[in-house]
Amino acid sequence: MGQKTLHLVSLGCTKNLVDSEVMLGKLSQYKVVDDPSSADVIIVNTCGFIEAAKTESLETIMELHALRKKDSLLVISGCLSERYKEELQKDLSEVDIFTGVGDYDNIDRLIEAKKSSYSPSVFLANEDVSRVITGSSYHAYIKIAEGCNQSCSFCAIPNFKGKLHSRGIDSIVKEVKSLVARGYWDFSFISQDSSSYGRDLGLKDGLAELIKAVEKIEGVQSAKILYLYPSTTTFALIDAIADSPLFQTYYDIPIQHSDDGMLKTMKRGFGETKTKELLEYMHSKPNAFIRSTFIVGHPGEDDEAFERLCEYAEDFGFDRFNVFEYSNEEDTAAFSMEQIELKTIAKRAKRLGAIARKSVKASLEKLVGTEIEVVIEKESSEHEYLLSAKPLNWEREIDGEILINDSSDMPIDFGKRYRIYISELVGDEILLGTVKGASV
Repeated sequence: MGQKTLHLVSLGCTKNLVDSEVMLGKLSQYKVVDDPSSADVIIVNTCGFIEAAKTESLETIMELHALRKKDSLLVISGCLSERYKEELQKDLSEVDIFTGVGDYDNIDRLIEAKKSSYSPSVFLANEDVSRVITGSSYHAYIKIAEGCNQSCSFCAIPNFKGKLHSRGIDSIVKEVKSLVARGYWDFSFISQDSSSYGRDLGLKDGLAELIKAVEKIEGVQSAKILYLYPSTTTFALIDAIADSPLFQTYYDIPIQHSDDGMLKTMKRGFGETKTKELLEYMHSKPNAFIRSTFIVGHPGEDDEAFERLCEYAEDFGFDRFNVFEYSNEEDTAAFSMEQIELKTIAKRAKRLGAIARKSVKASLEKLVGTEIEVVIEKESSEHEYLLSAKPLNWEREIDGEILINDSSDMPIDFGKRYRIYISELVGDEILLGTVKGASV
């Protein structure tokens, strides 16, 4: 009998990706295959954050069921499965094994027993869990906490992920060291609210302490923090990131709105004045890269509030920001509020999306004519004669790529650092660069 095969689809955020990598580690005896129709086991690690994510998860499950071979096992895990466990187990007869957000490290036993399970606690990987890092030979995500203590009006995550639960600094350091030993040198530290890291452990400035601990690890060359929350981000933390010789001056801080009334309606903890003060302070840091997220169409957002948001988004100078249409989620404070018409929400999202594209273009234009450091990763999907490069101060999954159209006849090793000259911006979002030399 040959080696059993596995096809895994990880939907949603990079936090979900870490859990998917844990499952791959627990199922290392399986051969991972790209073709679901040849797989003995198919796993969908679902996302259940907003309506669009729920729809994508359900469509993916049904598409894979249609492709699966006889006697294969279809497994669903993750946030959607956790959030709607009773309904899905009742309605999805196509699925063989159901599990949620607590049994990623038990996935091998569940598959062996062909048994569904929902652990009462949320799983958080530690240094003893073996992961199969995907998508990169040099970069890995490190989950530092689970759950969230915030009470945002639009968000259902605390209902099924629970309160903040942080890993100890020693645990994180041990995992990073083990990955460095495997050749990884660039890390993104992630959680739902990273600026609150360690508060449940009695750490007053937990994230700043973690930054100092990671700086001492030999072999780490670059790092980032993802997902800061305005009311738990301090000026001292902004300084700690900016002053670090190792961490990129990268601030991913989803503020969701800029209007004072809307921030209060959204229960964001900070009002307009303090939120903008934080962002201005970030902006003052040399080489700062600032990413955010806005929600349009939340109940209570009138035309005046939306106009103020557009004006702020256009004027501030974000390097990147995402626009989400408000999704009315049960078990949230906003669910019972008076809702805004869907066509109005779509119209607002389209307008703010256009501002987001202008903001990206302006950020990219600043790089033209400069020399920067990048990692050249692979041949570009755009053209076989172009190479795909990622600056270390961009988040690799979401901030885009730079195309190398001239390697100066240098031999290129994928996954290595190079200095490049940015020669031009093609269209609104494609930067072209020339290799100037290997980074020291």
